[in-house]
Amino acid sequence: MSRLGDEILSSIIGDIYDCALSPEGWTGVMTRITSTIDAAYTTIALTSVTDSRGRFAAQSPWDAEQLRALQDYELDAIPGLRAAVIGDIDLPQRTLSLVSEGELEQSAFFQEWAKPQGLREACTTKFVHTADRIGLFSTTTWANRPPISAEEQRFLALLSPHLRRASLIGDLLDQTRVTTGMYRGVLDSLAVPVILTGADGAVLHANAHAAKLLDERILLRSRNGVLQAQTPMVSRALLEAIGAAAHADALLGSRGIGLPISTPGQSPAVAYILPLSEGTARAALGLHALPCSYQPPFRLRLRQKRC
Repeated sequence: MSRLGDEILSSIIGDIYDCALSPEGWTGVMTRITSTIDAAYTTIALTSVTDSRGRFAAQSPWDAEQLRALQDYELDAIPGLRAAVIGDIDLPQRTLSLVSEGELEQSAFFQEWAKPQGLREACTTKFVHTADRIGLFSTTTWANRPPISAEEQRFLALLSPHLRRASLIGDLLDQTRVTTGMYRGVLDSLAVPVILTGADGAVLHANAHAAKLLDERILLRSRNGVLQAQTPMVSRALLEAIGAAAHADALLGSRGIGLPISTPGQSPAVAYILPLSEGTARAALGLHALPCSYQPPFRLRLRQKRC
């Protein structure tokens, strides 16, 4: 069938990988698969095994109330579902290949839920099964169409590995965004200005107080994205101090480098340059994937001295 050809397969796979960065795209992918298979609707869900918490879920347009009612059914109450859950990964399991049409029609699930909506069978694929995650992808058909064909099952099987990669990447990125937000929130709550820079002085992040300082251009400023002081001499000393810290991480200890950055007539101010080590905080701030010229990042803390 041309509708299941390589071109449409490649196009849907491309859309799947877009969802790793843009999770809102999953609805569109499910809708495309539904249309391609000539089904009623399609769902996808990634769930935590330990606490049954949903990592993410999406579906093509369908009655939301009916989908909520579906969650009330136990695993064994839905014909064929357990076989998909405990079966092999990337292997689409068609309901009517697991139970007869008569058994399906006699089930309470079919009579109460599927039949009133004009539905027939589902084809469910386990696309993720790790120590802490399980993912199911399911397409449900209309009652007035033939059973899902071997070609359609093959098509769904070819999508499964790509669904796995995209969903796990997206789940990892989502966790990283949450952790990053927590660490940045802590930085922004500090009363002292804190600026994170690369080894070349490129500004990577400034907390709220530091951003105000840079905007006011009194003690420090950002020029073409690089941290600068008020005078060329102090700017040069500042960048040299950051560069020195890049090559003497272990020798600096917790005190770092203290550099006077105020000019005559101003309240004395000192910038402390401290390396941000290759640890949890650095990774959580999302700085581990920056270009090499930006590594390692530094924490530059300012303190004004009272005369």
